[in-house]
Amino acid sequence: MSDLNHFADTTTGVVFIHAAPTALCPHVEWALASTLDATSAMRWEDQPAQPGARKAIVDWIGPVGTGARLADSLAKWSMLAFEVTEDPSDLVDGERFSHTPELGMWRGQTGASGDVVIAENRLRHLMAAGPAAFHTAVEAELGTAWDRALEPLRGHPAAAEVTWLSRVG
Repeated sequence: MSDLNHFADTTTGVVFIHAAPTALCPHVEWALASTLDATSAMRWEDQPAQPGARKAIVDWIGPVGTGARLADSLAKWSMLAFEVTEDPSDLVDGERFSHTPELGMWRGQTGASGDVVIAENRLRHLMAAGPAAFHTAVEAELGTAWDRALEPLRGHPAAAEVTWLSRVG
């Protein structure tokens, strides 16, 4: 495999652990490190919006599809509130996964700007349901309920320390 091809299937993303019970933090760290086949030393902070919970941010580098694998590994703990993003790469759209204990998992396709994208055929299907159902269906496709639930937990990510994990080999 040439060096150029080596990077063709590589992408980046971010894992936002918005709220994790303190006792679960080492398990979350292990799950992320295991999925990425990397070592981890995450920097956890108190989650002011949810006493007794911790939060962390992890930037990652790995093969296309890693975002889905990370989200799947975290969703095993239903009490976590988190988001996983995977940036778009050559010929592959990005993705965002959002999870809350109350709502479960949501997945959306994202464009280069990080905005959720609804495909043309999907929009046509939603329009066919009629005007009364269209607004509600678009809100569901955009993950609006997850954004509302996670917004109080998001805080100011620029102030948080970020941990980088990258897959080796």
